[in-house]
Amino acid sequence: MTVTDPSRGEGRKSGPTGRPSGDPWGVRRAENLLTSLQGILSARIVVSPLGEVEEVHVLMQGSTPAKQVVRNVESALLAHLGLRVDHRKISVAQTAEVRPIDALDQEAVREQAIHRGVLFERVEFRTAGTGGNKLGMMVVLKVGDRELTGEAEAVDNARARMQAAARATAAALEQVMERGTPELEGVQVIEAFGRRYVFAGVLVAEGRGTAVLTGTCELTETPEQAAVLAVLDATNRWLNSVR
Repeated sequence: MTVTDPSRGEGRKSGPTGRPSGDPWGVRRAENLLTSLQGILSARIVVSPLGEVEEVHVLMQGSTPAKQVVRNVESALLAHLGLRVDHRKISVAQTAEVRPIDALDQEAVREQAIHRGVLFERVEFRTAGTGGNKLGMMVVLKVGDRELTGEAEAVDNARARMQAAARATAAALEQVMERGTPELEGVQVIEAFGRRYVFAGVLVAEGRGTAVLTGTCELTETPEQAAVLAVLDATNRWLNSVR
C-alpha cells in the first residue's frame, strides 16, 4: 500500500533516505503512535521511494508475546491512520528491563556506599540502672540500606561513655562479620601534633589466631562519636578485605 498525506490524498516524493521528504505522510507520527503502545520502547518504519511501507521494527519490553505485539501494531496503524500493513513486514525485538538513568544513579550511590564500608549513623543515650547512676547507649551504623545497632551500659562519666560507645560499635559490627566476634581491646584519648585523637584497638579472628586492628579519629565532636569512628577506622578496611 502506498502511504499518502490524509489531508491531500496524494503521494509525496521521497528524500535521500527513502523516507518521504518533509515527512508529509507522518511517518514520525506513526512511530510516535507505536511507542505509545504499552511495552513498546521504540519504533522505526522504513518506506520505499514510492512511499510504501517496507518494514516496521519495534523494540519492546515485557512479557507480551511477539504475535500479540504484531496484532497490536496492525490494529493501531489501521485504527488511527487507516494504514493496513502486512503482518509479515512487522518485526519485534525484546529487551531486558530498562531502568531510568536516575534509578541507575541511585543504585550506583548505594553500591559506592557499600564499598566504603560500614558508616556511622548516630548515638542514642538512655538512663540505665536501678539508681539511675548508669547510662545506656545505642550506636546505629549503616551498610547500604541496612541498619546495624549495638548497645552497652556505662557509669555516667566521660571516659566510661567513650568506652561504652566503642563496645556498642563492636557489638553492632558482629552482625556483618562472617566469622568471629569483634572485641574491644581498648580506647583512649591521645595527643599528637597539637591535637587530640581517640585511639581504638579491636581484636578480630585472623586464621587460627587473633589480630589487633587499630584506628583513630580526631576529637572534634563528642568523645562518644569519635570512639565510634575510631573503631570503624580500625575495622572497615579489614571487613572489606575479608568479604
